[in-house]
Amino acid sequence: MKQRGLKASLQKCCNWLLNEDNCVSAKLEIMAELKLVIFDCDGVMFDSKDANRKYYNHLLEKFGYPLMDAQEEDYVHSHNVLASVAYIFRKYPHEINKVNAYRQSVDYTPFLKFMRIEPDLKEFLRFLKPQFYTAISTNRSTTMDAVMKMHELDPYYDLVVTSLDVQQPKPHAEALLKILSHFQLSAAEAVYIGDSMVDREHTAAVNMRLISFKNPELSADFHVNSFLAIPRLPIFQE
Repeated sequence: MKQRGLKASLQKCCNWLLNEDNCVSAKLEIMAELKLVIFDCDGVMFDSKDANRKYYNHLLEKFGYPLMDAQEEDYVHSHNVLASVAYIFRKYPHEINKVNAYRQSVDYTPFLKFMRIEPDLKEFLRFLKPQFYTAISTNRSTTMDAVMKMHELDPYYDLVVTSLDVQQPKPHAEALLKILSHFQLSAAEAVYIGDSMVDREHTAAVNMRLISFKNPELSADFHVNSFLAIPRLPIFQE
């Protein structure tokens, strides 16, 4: 009985492989060469928790409400500004429109100094260029241009997609689809470097590989604690 079952399974596998479409698909999946590296911003390129904490606490203080708790700090670290304001003011929904109007007038520049760039980011970017395309998919919005200019990062990235460039921000996959379309690549030819469940959902939607940055508890294909550990990963050795 076991032999007949094994024989049937082997025959089924052989029939699948003999199908031309399946064979081509399997080859593409196995042989897809890495061509594109996509970065999250907050928590990956930068340790920005202190900057985010100060910015959103400023909004709460301005309207006379208590500062964020730990759960709220985690939320604003990985979500776009509209979602973050709605979340931290969820107990005061009557204020949300006024808060959003106020924040449009707030100059974010004083908060930029609290963003700490990862010390080996630029060295890793120099390793990537010119062999790989580079892009950013971030939930930052109006502040991203200033961040890039302040740290002289523009020459290192081929494309930057913020929450202002899509209809549906992360964790929706729209930004990744936009990036893949720009470079005319498949998800199998790219990898994303992220640090949160938002990033996990972002990549899972298109079946893209994920490198978890400084978050060993995040479900991901690879885990690293620094950028210079990434070139040693198998996908960069193929």
